[in-house]
Amino acid sequence: MTEPQKTLVLTGASRGIGHATVKRFSAEGWRVLTCSRHPFDPRCPWPGGEENHIQIDLSEPSRTIEAIEVIREKLNGRLDALVNNAGISPKGEGGSRLNTLETDLRTWGQVFHVNFFAPVVLARGLKEELAAGRGSVVNVTSIAGSRVHPFAGAAYATSKAALAALTREMAHDFGPLGVRVNAIAPGEVETAILSPGTEKIVETLPMRRLGQPAEVASVIWFLCSQDSAYVSGTEIEVNGAQHV
Repeated sequence: MTEPQKTLVLTGASRGIGHATVKRFSAEGWRVLTCSRHPFDPRCPWPGGEENHIQIDLSEPSRTIEAIEVIREKLNGRLDALVNNAGISPKGEGGSRLNTLETDLRTWGQVFHVNFFAPVVLARGLKEELAAGRGSVVNVTSIAGSRVHPFAGAAYATSKAALAALTREMAHDFGPLGVRVNAIAPGEVETAILSPGTEKIVETLPMRRLGQPAEVASVIWFLCSQDSAYVSGTEIEVNGAQHV
């Protein structure tokens, strides 16, 4: 008897780490339900992409809650993995860093809705399906969640720090359901979110290079696979030793 095809729900799938994650899980034979504020892009090279795409604006809590029913309808009562990868990092004029003194409260709220509230709303809404699949949740945090970063703004950084704490809380609460919850904290990865001046940071990194989205996707894959069956409540740094 063949095993049923496994299913991943992934937010922020349209580029960078999300795009690489879809490709990795698709290559492993998984069905991937992608969630993005952008409509499906026909240039995306994975099978069944259009019918498995959900367009959703995670900055609107009511829309996030509504999307849960849409996602549930596409699941067969079980979910093997939820990867909360969507994140926004607003900038000031000319790409400047938004600090605590200048960030508008509405911007702060929008950032937290996408980066912090959406992960727990989705996981809670899909908890029965995750439990049925003895699934794994992976929250994508950031190196900016543990130190002041030259480009990442205060709202982004604090939302990612809160998401790291939420990961521990979720691991505690979802564990009895047979669901593991972990986080990965990428450093400087070669994606569209990078700011001008990143090359100066690269010169100081122990590995002297940017990370690649596929390298981050491999760690996400590990945390959703049986190779990490007893790993829960942890945050894995994926930054080429930048944090040391």
